[in-house]
Amino acid sequence: MGGFTLWDIVHGLLLGLRWTVLLALVAFLLGGAVGLLLLFMRVSRVAFARRVSKAYIEVFQGTPLLMQLFIVFFGLALWGIDVPPWLAAAVALTLFTSAFLSEIWRGCVEAVPRGQWEASSALALTYSQQMWRVVMPQAARLAIAPTVGFSVQVVKATAVTSIIGFSELTRMGGMVANATYQPFLVYSMVAVGYFLLCYPLSLFSRRLERNLHAARHH
Repeated sequence: MGGFTLWDIVHGLLLGLRWTVLLALVAFLLGGAVGLLLLFMRVSRVAFARRVSKAYIEVFQGTPLLMQLFIVFFGLALWGIDVPPWLAAAVALTLFTSAFLSEIWRGCVEAVPRGQWEASSALALTYSQQMWRVVMPQAARLAIAPTVGFSVQVVKATAVTSIIGFSELTRMGGMVANATYQPFLVYSMVAVGYFLLCYPLSLFSRRLERNLHAARHH
């Protein structure tokens, strides 16, 4: 291990873990905001809005995250726009997250029984009143568990950003492994870091799913 102690390795990985958590939070919050906008466009009565949101979702769901990251980071540089790695990582992950969250949430909206729409229509509610007062509260309840579950995918997807030099956990693991010549030890600790982030989220998602499923049957 040379002149490096075990604490030096842990300290280096914790620095990377900090950026992994921050990037995942930014991607999830911004992706959620864009995803909500896409959801409303997707279920809108305006055909143009539906087509635009559908095209967006199909593009970002149908292409690898790595390609999206390269296009943001290297593509804009060809036009003379210098994009720092952290900004490219945040933008690419936001685009990726928003496409998947909007589809998860659309499924939840469409899972609300049709009778709820018809009953609210019979009460002469407008479309926006139907959405906000009747459909969205029920859809939000359905969406909680899968949304938390998807956050695990966002955390793991941050590892891809190491390719462009963003110093998150995987990137820091590579740097520490090169310095200590202990790749097995270092990458095992990197794996433990991701597990410690993702496993509680997975447990939380399953617990929410059980609780909400039970609540719907009472």
